[in-house]
Amino acid sequence: MKSRTGIYHMMWRGSSGQEIFHDDDDRTQFLEFVKKYKQRFNMKVYAWCLMSNHVHFLIKEGNEPVSDTMKRIGVCFVKFYNWKYRISGHLFQDRFKSECVETDQYLLTVVRYIHQNPVKAGMVTRVDEWKWRSCPWFYKGAGALFGELLDPRFVLSQFANNMVKFKEFNESVNDNQCLDIETTSQRLTDDEGRALIVELLRTTLNIAQVKRWERF
Repeated sequence: MKSRTGIYHMMWRGSSGQEIFHDDDDRTQFLEFVKKYKQRFNMKVYAWCLMSNHVHFLIKEGNEPVSDTMKRIGVCFVKFYNWKYRISGHLFQDRFKSECVETDQYLLTVVRYIHQNPVKAGMVTRVDEWKWRSCPWFYKGAGALFGELLDPRFVLSQFANNMVKFKEFNESVNDNQCLDIETTSQRLTDDEGRALIVELLRTTLNIAQVKRWERF
């Protein structure tokens, strides 16, 4: 489906729901690829969030079809990932998923959904605690992680650049579901889970290699 506004909510998910990021270096490299192609094709990024096993971006199509830009980013990251962890095979579940964002109201709904994703997953308690998303930039401005990746003016203009109103909306309780991502609470953090796996398996392999083992 082609969006009349050129704005899309994009999502990548790890194959079989598995992790696609194992450390901050993985996340940084992914964002570097996004920044590279954002600048090359004049794409705009209105909101983003990196979870452990999936990624959300709210973007406006640039000078090439959005599917081509997303393919470039995905291919680059998979090559990096397979090189780093010395593995091969699929990393993402399908190419990516997307939905058209046709109205200003739904655009704001998606921004809030993306920012609240880690909260609803039980990873943090406040929307500004998870640094791997665009919310800290909206709240803090200069100095936030990958602030140059974000194009916040259009979103903030919906609130007449009133940060108090934006924060009230961004943190308001809701049950919105955008695309089909389930955000179930976690009993262990990602780091705790990795440590437990290594302890139980008594292996020196990294998690990326362990998850490629055959099931038994």
